[in-house]
Amino acid sequence: MVDYMCAKTSLNEKRLLTFSALGAAGFAFGGLVLGLLASSIVIMFDGVYSLVSLLLTLLSLAAARYIQSPAKNHFPFGKAMLEPVVIAIKGAVILVVVGTSIYSAVIAMFSGGRPVDTSLATLFGFVSTLACGYVWWSIKQKSKLYSSGLIEAEVKQWKMDTLLSFVVMTGFVAAWLISKSPWAHLSVYADPAMMLLMAGYFIKVPFDMLKEAFRELLMMSPSKDLVRTVNKGLADANKETEQHIELAGVTKVGRELRVNVDIHSSSKNLAVSEVEKTRSAIKRKLSKIKLDLQLTMNIAS
Repeated sequence: MVDYMCAKTSLNEKRLLTFSALGAAGFAFGGLVLGLLASSIVIMFDGVYSLVSLLLTLLSLAAARYIQSPAKNHFPFGKAMLEPVVIAIKGAVILVVVGTSIYSAVIAMFSGGRPVDTSLATLFGFVSTLACGYVWWSIKQKSKLYSSGLIEAEVKQWKMDTLLSFVVMTGFVAAWLISKSPWAHLSVYADPAMMLLMAGYFIKVPFDMLKEAFRELLMMSPSKDLVRTVNKGLADANKETEQHIELAGVTKVGRELRVNVDIHSSSKNLAVSEVEKTRSAIKRKLSKIKLDLQLTMNIAS
């Protein structure tokens, strides 16, 4: 059953990553072209971000295919570690893109602002918000049944892109209104100001991606909810065996859930059949967790 779930997750993952890549390609082209035409830092950032998203999605797709291929001598313990590595790379690259855009916005603010074609920018923001929102919603809905760290990273990327497009649309509507008011001379600061206002959120997301990826790479404890679910599963398995099961350690690496348990028995001679019965009970109780279970059992004295 676990193998079947992993196979379905892998197929769904490849389909969603391919869909995401096609969407990112379209937005990258549109954002770069319209950003140059409208002379907007924010729209250029949107286009560059979409282009980076495309390259990172292709990286995720390649990683997903490689992880599913048979492990060779280079990976005696499997390739699960590659998933957080890819997510860490994505977070770092997005952080660089955001940082560069913030730098450009600061320079523009201190050099007299930046005039922008607000009508073209507003139209782009409206169309982009609807399109990005659809892609984000579609991937999020389809990932509910079969998900993975790579798909969750894609959902975060498209959420960022949707929010960016909405801010672009709202900001340029405000800039157009300002241009028709007595404060028209301030409208040239709207574009870099929007970039700086978005900086707080757009820096937080890649930082969160890096934090979670490094937690997995360092094999730290997973989320409290996941640990609680594992503990409940082991407690239920305890009721079906004569041995006492005690959780020694649990961590999540990519799509793998690595659980280490100690088996305590009052009997000096523990039969192999009893050990296998305990193993089966643990696997059955933890099967509802949509991860590839890697179970290690230690016979404690």
